[in-house]
Amino acid sequence: MATAQPVPRWAVVAAWATVWCTIPSALWRIAAGFGADVGFTGVLGEAYRGPDFLLYVWMLTAVSQAAALLTLGLVRPWGERVPSWVPRLGGRSIPPPAVITPALLGALAVTALCMMVALAPNGPLDNPDFPHGTAGMIMNLCYAPLLAWGPLVIAVTIAYARRRGIRTSTANRTSPATQS
Repeated sequence: MATAQPVPRWAVVAAWATVWCTIPSALWRIAAGFGADVGFTGVLGEAYRGPDFLLYVWMLTAVSQAAALLTLGLVRPWGERVPSWVPRLGGRSIPPPAVITPALLGALAVTALCMMVALAPNGPLDNPDFPHGTAGMIMNLCYAPLLAWGPLVIAVTIAYARRRGIRTSTANRTSPATQS
């Protein structure tokens, strides 16, 4: 099964980039969850250990990877039509707003969260118990790709909307005077 309209190559690359953007931070979190010294000290160093932290790490990683993988639905047939193996719904067309709305809301939420964490004065990155030096640089390198996640999803969602026939600006509309 193919998409109704051809997907631009750049959109496919951008959709896969969203998945790859989340992998470095996932690996870093998993290492921290298994007890690797990633540079937390003090109260955070104590809190970020043990089975509760490992469970949190696995849950956060599973949710973030699943969300990133859902972006692929914006460039694959299963984002336009329910897969045939789904009981009762298989083969039905998915209304574009049912895909576009959560994709844009998720992209905006991820963008806002990443920007708040990265730019907030006196935010979590300013905590003296956060990793510093080499450990801080490694953490920053692992989390920096997340800054691209939201904007990439927005771009891929706009491409999806255009492909599915949703107009994204008034410039694409024909005025009533020119219709006849």
